[in-house]
Amino acid sequence: MEWQQFEYFQTLARMQHVTHAAEALSISQPALSRSITRFEDEIGVPLFERQGRSIRLNQYGHIFLKRVDNMMKEFYEGKRELQDLLDPEQGEVSIGFLHTLSTSHIPDLLSSFRKCYPKINFRLGQGPSHHLIDQLQSGEFDLGLIAPMEIRSPIVWKQLWNEELFVIVPKDHKYANLKKITLEKIADEPFVHLKKGFSLRITIEQLFKAAGITPRITFEGEEADTVAGLVAAGLGISILPNLKGTDQSKITQIPIQSPQCQRAIGIAWVEGRYLSPAAQKFKQFVLDHF
Repeated sequence: MEWQQFEYFQTLARMQHVTHAAEALSISQPALSRSITRFEDEIGVPLFERQGRSIRLNQYGHIFLKRVDNMMKEFYEGKRELQDLLDPEQGEVSIGFLHTLSTSHIPDLLSSFRKCYPKINFRLGQGPSHHLIDQLQSGEFDLGLIAPMEIRSPIVWKQLWNEELFVIVPKDHKYANLKKITLEKIADEPFVHLKKGFSLRITIEQLFKAAGITPRITFEGEEADTVAGLVAAGLGISILPNLKGTDQSKITQIPIQSPQCQRAIGIAWVEGRYLSPAAQKFKQFVLDHF
């Protein structure tokens, strides 16, 4: 059974005139008649009543036409929806990003992009890098803004910027007034960490290991905001990027003097996978922006 047969049946069912339907379909009358006959054979029941030159739907044809109309409607709506998505001026882009980027980087980036392309929509998701990589590979996201953790083919990652890390302490902490601090100075402090597997935790663990420090972990959180909240409550200190856009009234950020403490943030995509024109525009916008 071919798609054209459904179109032929729908047209003939509406016009109920073989000659007019054939003209509308730009085919010959015998070709249309043969196609409808084969169609009825494959359906297993006659759909039209034929009396001389006249033709009209029978009871089976009326029932089946409703189904074909619905099917054709879904097909053309789906096709139109895909064409809208492929329109570079009004498609959709799906992005996964780190929780720590949600308060300033992502809103600022999307706001700048939407000034140029106001009709493009976004579907957003947050999570740790290892989850975002899995979601990229599965096709849930077009692009990811992540740290370079376990990047492997077919994932492509391109660095965008380096993000400074700070020691975070409560406002009333003994170190709160320091202009700079070293990792050695906080070696014995109770430490609030992100949970295992998070890229930021891996980065911090590498920094501690290089400095010969084993932190005394008292609490673990799943989001940077949670960690900052635990620090504000006096339950320990931590190392985090600048949490712009969050309440910092109860915490102090201290720049780290030594060693240099940074993490890299980049944009990731799946090599060889199709990106819509809208996603391509956003990807290039991000690369140009940084």
